[in-house]
Amino acid sequence: MNSLRRWWWVLAMLAVVVAVWLALRPAGRLPASPGQRDADAAALKDLALIKRGAYLATIGDCAACHTARGGQPYAGGRLLATPFGDVPAPNITPDPATGIGQWRFDEFWRALHRGEGRQGEPLYPVFSYTSFTKVTRADALAIFAYLNSLRPVNQPDLPSGLDFPYNVRSGLVAWRALYFKPGVFKPDPAKTAEWNRGAYLVQGLGHCNECHTERDSLGGIKKDQHLSGGQIPALDWYAPDLSTQAGGGLAGWRAQDIVDLLKTGQSARGAAFGPMADVVRLSTQHLTDADLQAVATYLQSLPPRAAAAPAAPFARAASAEQGGKLYAQHCADCHGMDGNGVAAVYPPLNGNTSVTEPSGINAIRSVLLGGFAPATAGYPMPYSMPPFARQLSEAEIAALVTYIRQSWSNQADAVQPDEVRLYRHTPAD
Repeated sequence: MNSLRRWWWVLAMLAVVVAVWLALRPAGRLPASPGQRDADAAALKDLALIKRGAYLATIGDCAACHTARGGQPYAGGRLLATPFGDVPAPNITPDPATGIGQWRFDEFWRALHRGEGRQGEPLYPVFSYTSFTKVTRADALAIFAYLNSLRPVNQPDLPSGLDFPYNVRSGLVAWRALYFKPGVFKPDPAKTAEWNRGAYLVQGLGHCNECHTERDSLGGIKKDQHLSGGQIPALDWYAPDLSTQAGGGLAGWRAQDIVDLLKTGQSARGAAFGPMADVVRLSTQHLTDADLQAVATYLQSLPPRAAAAPAAPFARAASAEQGGKLYAQHCADCHGMDGNGVAAVYPPLNGNTSVTEPSGINAIRSVLLGGFAPATAGYPMPYSMPPFARQLSEAEIAALVTYIRQSWSNQADAVQPDEVRLYRHTPAD
């Protein structure tokens, strides 16, 4: 955290100059002709557009962030954890006092496309405008029409939980200069329509890069590492590399495996759990078959990755023996001694990306907390895995997880008891 603070003060100094520009810059609104504004206002009553907007908002998983647990949909109040403090998601129902009831579409478009509030203030990037900037104006209008069709909910926004100096908005000007470039998605004429649709969904509304790419100490997505995997800040889960090519996190996955996972939460190569289980439950299971296939087509085009370094083996043969015994006792009945699981019931551990991801976090937390796949229309009663945090010691869990990560075809690094201890008491979501 000390290094984060030092970096932030450097950015704050850089922001002094641009903060003057921000303060003197006219608040203004995005330019829109009167005719365009009238057309936008009329479109908000178009039932077909509202229906399309509901689908697009589902792709964007908007309700997941903008709905508090047990609260009214889209009424805000959920605290979004970041390494810099918690940020409450705002109310985006059409309530005129506490929601977006007084917003015009050009203001909504500016928030989505440029990451700026109604008065031109920079928005915190926990709102994924670094991806949403790629959304077309037509799709943004459909989403806005849908949000305006919702029942208004009077629920004031919660105060920010960001620590100083991260709560100083002027510092975001420097952050944006480093990490944000607005621009609507541009189709690649050399690619098929299906590939371009998949790229648009993954890069834009789906905002997959926000979790599946490593971030640096300032919270910015590392350049040139598109969808190459990364630890999700403040949640302590690892979102895997999404390349299906050699060295990728989904190496060997077929397009159908990807479609199955996104549609049902289950596939021949593994199951969705942790934060991804919620993404499947609330968002991807509702996508059309054509859009799911487009996403799979795009992901299969991601480039190969560099070969991983050789795994660090068990430190002692005794640990390997202990891990094998624990696996036979607690895991083999479901996942099999060969690690291949039971098709459509228990996911395989052999060759499972979530088992072999670089950090070991996912396997550790699954053993500690249990594994819970989402209930979907295609798989309404999934099997779950019990937690072992109370049954096994940290040393036993480390031995068990290492055994799984280094058995069969798996060649991932060993994990240590200290790592288990680190994640034993972290939040589940």
